[in-house]
Amino acid sequence: MSVQPTPQSHKIADVHLARKAIVYVRQSSEKQVQQNTESQRLQYALADRARALGWTEVEVVDSDLGTSAGPGSVRAGFDRVIASVTLGEVGIIFSREASRLSRTDRDWCHLLEVCGLFDTLIGDGEQVYDLSLMDDQLVLGIKGTLSVVELKILKLRMQQGMEEKARRGELRRKLTPGYVYDLEGRVVKDPDLRVQETIHLVFRKFRETWSVRQTFKWFHDEGLLVPANGMARGRDGIVWKPPTLTWTNGILHNPVYAGAYVYGRRPTEMTVHDGRLHKRTGRLRTAQECRVLIRNHHESYLDWDAFEENQKIMRSNCTKKACDPAVAAVRSGRALLAGLLRCGRCGRKLNVYYVRKNETAPRYQCKGEFDSGGDYCLGFSGRAVEQIFCAELMKIIS
Repeated sequence: MSVQPTPQSHKIADVHLARKAIVYVRQSSEKQVQQNTESQRLQYALADRARALGWTEVEVVDSDLGTSAGPGSVRAGFDRVIASVTLGEVGIIFSREASRLSRTDRDWCHLLEVCGLFDTLIGDGEQVYDLSLMDDQLVLGIKGTLSVVELKILKLRMQQGMEEKARRGELRRKLTPGYVYDLEGRVVKDPDLRVQETIHLVFRKFRETWSVRQTFKWFHDEGLLVPANGMARGRDGIVWKPPTLTWTNGILHNPVYAGAYVYGRRPTEMTVHDGRLHKRTGRLRTAQECRVLIRNHHESYLDWDAFEENQKIMRSNCTKKACDPAVAAVRSGRALLAGLLRCGRCGRKLNVYYVRKNETAPRYQCKGEFDSGGDYCLGFSGRAVEQIFCAELMKIIS
């Protein structure tokens, strides 16, 4: 690749050429990596541009291919570029667009600040920028700001479009076991009668046992397989596997089986840990809390009244939520180490049980594989352990 002399070539000094050039390559998703091969070719071609401008050592950093640069994501390649600049090893950083290097004002400002301190140039397909020059700082600042604003606008438009489509009940998402899309894009029951009968059986057994765990245990004891989403014959489909408590709980709580279309049931929350933003899935919302709820959207496995009654029964069975104190267990035990102990075998947090109703004899127990139909891992009386703990604590504070 030949490069004609350009007016900005005078910005490249011997001190820059003595260091290495870094070509930063990034695409936001695996789909882009597989399909947008022309974008990759143009980004990798920047290595030829670096050599044509005089650099002999050129490093291509492409470990962020397929990695989003949005809030909560971790870009190991970008962090490595910053680290190399702070070590004084980099003369120039090449990238096709400002958006490749930054998706937030914080990233962009941090990059420009570090490059300015260590006399590192910024280059793209046409220009070379020297951060010691006020005009170049201004141009790079404008480009970075425009990139961030443009991406925020595009994201906002996409979210608004998705929500409007969801309000009409037309936004297509991956369906739960028991439903498929027909040729016209409507949600219909899975034509596989075995799948239908298994889903119906879950709801019937729950009304007999009034317990999620007892429903799961019945399926497990009978050795029945249940349908779940997975890869079948190399593509998404239904796979049959032993039941789990999570699977049973998900079926019984999902309003889709009552014929409702819901959107926003699993909200995404942003949290800050060690100075970084992290995405996580928030608390599962009830049907009434969802941003979109359309009843009688498709054929159901049970009517809406029966679904709401099931939810009330499960809330009454749960001791972790605010329930009627006359029905649910009161969580006012006297165990000193509740929530603090972990199993020495598997690392799970130990649960607390009480031998007598007066709650003066706690027992710590690891559930192990119990929720999957297996056995408890270990269990022991809490009295001796708590006496040892109290004795050691008194030694420290006395």
